[in-house]
Amino acid sequence: MPIAKTWNSSSVNVFIFLGFADHPELQVLLFVTFLNIYLITLAWNMVLIFLIKIDSHLHTPMYFFLSNLSFIDICYSSTVAPKMLIDFFHVQKTISFVGCATQFFFFVGLGLTECFLLTAMAYDRYAAISNPLLYTAIMSQGLCIRMVVGAYVGGFLSSLMQATSIFRLHFCGPNIINHFFCDLPPVLALSCSDTFLSQVVNFLVVVAVGGTSFLILLVSYSYIVSAVLKIHSAEGRWKAFNTCASHLMVVTLLFGTALFMYLRPSSSYSFGRDKVVSVFYSQVIPMLNPLIYSMRNKEIKEAMWKVLKKKKVFF
Repeated sequence: MPIAKTWNSSSVNVFIFLGFADHPELQVLLFVTFLNIYLITLAWNMVLIFLIKIDSHLHTPMYFFLSNLSFIDICYSSTVAPKMLIDFFHVQKTISFVGCATQFFFFVGLGLTECFLLTAMAYDRYAAISNPLLYTAIMSQGLCIRMVVGAYVGGFLSSLMQATSIFRLHFCGPNIINHFFCDLPPVLALSCSDTFLSQVVNFLVVVAVGGTSFLILLVSYSYIVSAVLKIHSAEGRWKAFNTCASHLMVVTLLFGTALFMYLRPSSSYSFGRDKVVSVFYSQVIPMLNPLIYSMRNKEIKEAMWKVLKKKKVFF
């Protein structure tokens, strides 16, 4: 008996992606664009991890979280990009039922882990600005590790609940996914079963993760703003604000697109529009994150110049 049937008694063992087939004239341009985005994502995130690893000045809680964010972004983008790029060369873009469930599980798990990690980073910024003298004592190595492990556990447990609720449904056909990867709305649209329970589970997971994260972010930044306003010098206020600006930008991009995609009624789905939004949060955001953090960060720039000078590379 096929594995897929054992799991969900489904008659569908293979799904077919439509991808961007509705724009045949743009296939070459899209392939080159997505390939460049993916390569930049890999390069910048790997560079950031490398710089944080080799520079002792960057061995602080903030950069520990940032290196983990870069690692997650590499994995997050890689759950979608390689398969999507290969599919540009295939007339029929297929994925097995189990492959689809696996892709969904890791994509959502890494996305939710990133949400938890960004929340941990907000707490880190709160501790650094509100209690600078006790910062190293508060954000101990043990606490940082526990927060990162907790982010992974929370993210993947939540993803497991969503994946189980969706891929236990009955899929009797059609098996054509109007998307370029196994995302929740297009997969759910193919089910022959009542999807109400799955939609409830998805809503509860998004509200629990998003709501908890948003509450912690709100409290953290309320204290941060209060602490910044107490700083007397304009230079000090600007420096404190600058340490949070990159994080706020990343949080706004990720949470904004995620809430738009997953907290809507199914009647409002538009797969053409949603593909564009999905490209943004699955490919563009992982590319932008290291750029946002490195371009606004003096210490990262200094670490990069040190490496370039050692290698005698001049631009």
